[in-house]
Parts: sequence; C-alpha cells; structure tokens
Amino acid sequence: MSIAFQSLKAPALAVLIMMGIAIECGSVKAETAERAYFAGGCFWCIESDFERLPGVAEVVSGFTGGTTENPTYKQVTAGRTGHYEAVEIQYDSETVSYDQLLYAFFRSVDPTDAGGQFCDRGDSYRTAVFVSNPEERAAAEAARARAQRDLGQRIVTPILDASPFYDADAYHQDFYKGSTIVLTRRGPKTKANAYKFYRDGCGRDQRVLELWGDDAVFAAPQS
Repeated sequence: MSIAFQSLKAPALAVLIMMGIAIECGSVKAETAERAYFAGGCFWCIESDFERLPGVAEVVSGFTGGTTENPTYKQVTAGRTGHYEAVEIQYDSETVSYDQLLYAFFRSVDPTDAGGQFCDRGDSYRTAVFVSNPEERAAAEAARARAQRDLGQRIVTPILDASPFYDADAYHQDFYKGSTIVLTRRGPKTKANAYKFYRDGCGRDQRVLELWGDDAVFAAPQS
C-alpha cells in the first residue's frame, strides 16, 4: 500500500523522516500510539496522501467529532450531524512516529482556513486533529505551534478530544485508486481518474504549494 519515500518531495521528506523532529513540548512515545485521527477536508485526499508513507498500514475514511451515531455521508455533508470528514491512520510506530504524522498533516492542508478546505466549503470539511490522551495533545499543540511559526500565519486548526469514529461506506474507501466506473461532470471515469479530476479541479495542491512551498510534503509540483 505504501510507496517509497523517493516518490515524495525530497526537501520536505528529508525533514519528515528525521527521527528527532524538534518539538518544544513532550512527544508521544512510539509504542503508545498506533492510530491517529485527522480531518483535512476531503477524506479521499488525506487517505491518498498518507497511504504513501512508509509505516502507514492503512488509512480509513470516515467521520468523527459529531453527535449522530452512524451518520451517512449525505447527513454529514449537509451539516446535520456536527461531524468532520476525517481519517483513521493505522501505523507502525516503529517506522513512523506520531510527531512525523503531525508534521506531514499540517503541511498537507490549509490550516489557515476556518470555513472548509479548498473548493469544499462547510463545517464538515474543516481541519482538526483529534487526540486520545494528554501526550497526544501536547504533541499536537507543539506541532501546531511549530507549523504556525514556520508558516508565519495564524493557524485555526483545533486540537479536539477524540470521539467515536465511524467508517464511511465502502464506496469511499480507497476511492483514489478504484477501477469502478463512476459518472462525473466530464462523463464516465474510473474512480481513480475521477479522483484526479476532482483533486486537480479543487486546487488542493496549488494552494498547499502556495502556502508551504518546498515544505509541502505531498503536493505535486505544478507543470
């Protein structure tokens, strides 16, 4: 599922894979955290990005942070449940640390946008980090502070207590590499091609590159 680090942007990954990321507050011990929960706009994109990292076993698209049990995609995107589109990142902490995941997350989104992400607007598309214990909270707050210092702009991404995570239906899992034909505004496409069409049209990589430049871990360089 993962691909080699060499396929990611070298300057950013050179920093990301350093075992000692400088963080002012305490970091999570590698063996204590095997799942991370991030909201970063469209969960297809976060899933696609983080499944590229060595040490990440699987990324599950879903919903968290709301009040309705087992919400549907339609309910969440209509703003009826309070949920965020989010992902559960299942990872091998001996290969990639929680701190490294946080570093990559902040540099893969627009954390200055409180109204959604890129072309996707509304509460369900906001960014957030969901934490399960005080150590994760300290690490997330330190990562946010470092990202704000590096970016030089105010970051609005909240650090929230973890709440139940609900898997999205099978249609949304691994959408970015699916071969099933779906109907788009440009006619029938495979899921993989529909995903690329969506991501390009939404301007995700363009905005992330505008914000983070060479520190944009996942964003593809523009031709």
